Amino acid sequence: MPAQSRRPHPRKDAIIDNSNRVANERQRWIAKNRAFYRDDRAYMKFLIPKGVRVLDLGCGTGDLLAELEPSFGLGIDISPAMIDQAERLYPHLTFAVGDIEDDAVIGRIEGPFDYIVMSDTIGMLDDIETALRRLQPLCGPDTRLIIAYYSHLWEPLLKVAEWAGQKMPQPPTNYLDSTDFLNILDLADFEPIKMEYRQLVPRRLLGLGTLINRFIAPIPGIRRFCLRTYVVARSLTAVRPDELSVSVVIPCRNERGNIEAAIQRLPAFGKAQEIIYVEGNSSDNTYEECLRVQAAYAKTHDIKVLKQDGRGKGDAVRKGFAAATGDVLMILDADLTVPPEALPKFYTAIARGKADFVNGTRLVYPMEDEAMRPLNFIANRFFAGMFSYLVNQRFSDTLCGTKVLSRKHYEAIARDRDYFGDFDPFGDFDLIFGAAKQNLKIVEVPVHYGARVYGETQISRFRDGWLLLRMVGFAFMKLKAF
Repeated sequence: MPAQSRRPHPRKDAIIDNSNRVANERQRWIAKNRAFYRDDRAYMKFLIPKGVRVLDLGCGTGDLLAELEPSFGLGIDISPAMIDQAERLYPHLTFAVGDIEDDAVIGRIEGPFDYIVMSDTIGMLDDIETALRRLQPLCGPDTRLIIAYYSHLWEPLLKVAEWAGQKMPQPPTNYLDSTDFLNILDLADFEPIKMEYRQLVPRRLLGLGTLINRFIAPIPGIRRFCLRTYVVARSLTAVRPDELSVSVVIPCRNERGNIEAAIQRLPAFGKAQEIIYVEGNSSDNTYEECLRVQAAYAKTHDIKVLKQDGRGKGDAVRKGFAAATGDVLMILDADLTVPPEALPKFYTAIARGKADFVNGTRLVYPMEDEAMRPLNFIANRFFAGMFSYLVNQRFSDTLCGTKVLSRKHYEAIARDRDYFGDFDPFGDFDLIFGAAKQNLKIVEVPVHYGARVYGETQISRFRDGWLLLRMVGFAFMKLKAF
């Protein structure tokens, strides 16, 4: 893309002059602050998978864009000297000179992109809201806007570092409080998905700074003092499909008395609907009952019956999802303590673009007697708070078995499953952590939680509670302290 003409602007001229002046020294400044850049790039690579379409606005010499390893990468920067360096260093990527506050520059870009990155760019903008709003035509329903900026609390220290020759010089910068920035996002019709804070000590300090950044900086209350703020957001104006097909996966083990009731109580919704029973080697003829129901309702329902090879609900869910053909994938526990009648609400949240991942919560409405024992209720509240912190999105009931997401998002989670490994026999946290890693918008739908009418619970409070505690530590290492 050729350089674009623009109207003279004193502040922009100062930014261009400064960038052109330091372009040849950019690699030296990166090397001088290698601990900071190593952590920054590591977190950006955590947020953005390889092999996707990335637009980097304010790309500088293209180092971040290159480290992301996109399938197609386009970098835009206002400085001709920076772009010259980027094209020399990374000829396999595409770069262009342009002011991203110029409608003509943004208008020449062909979207949508999977990720749009603005790293330290908002500090240089004259009108942040308008600049963000210009990006809407480049966004699809699954586009994620990743914005990284310096905390306003660090402004005095950064100016001192610049004066002392420890930070690359730059013209006056916008330093934003997070509340102000979230307000600007809202005005520009972007919805924040999560916000993370990193780097309490932007130096290695013989390994001490690294340890502090991994284990101290993520602690609630302390993390707000970190140098870097990262915001992941999505467009609220991107066009989404109206009607979607649905696959309802019902894992079942020793649930013979609930199999037919699930079909009878499940409302019709979506463009098309299939029900997939995944039977887990029951001792009460559940499998035979699934086959009977499949035959009895063959004229009115699309029912599949699978027999589980492995063990545990997580294994059953994976088998069911692998066989599913619907646009939207749903889990309905065969105990029917979460009523099948509630599933249309989950579908609506996905279909209307309110969420990418929908989790049921049983802790809003009053429960039936004996539906949940007091100790289980307390444990649910505790783990909900812990997991809300870990995934940077609110959860009130992580252990509710009803979870819903699109098939394309599940496939992305499955492709990236090696990051977490095979750690979750329940299946709930494999999906929750995967959704967090994929930057999915998570929403909870309140449900009325009922008591069992057939069978017995297969959850052990103490054994599974200990496993959940171990998962908290595991998630901290994978989502915070890496």
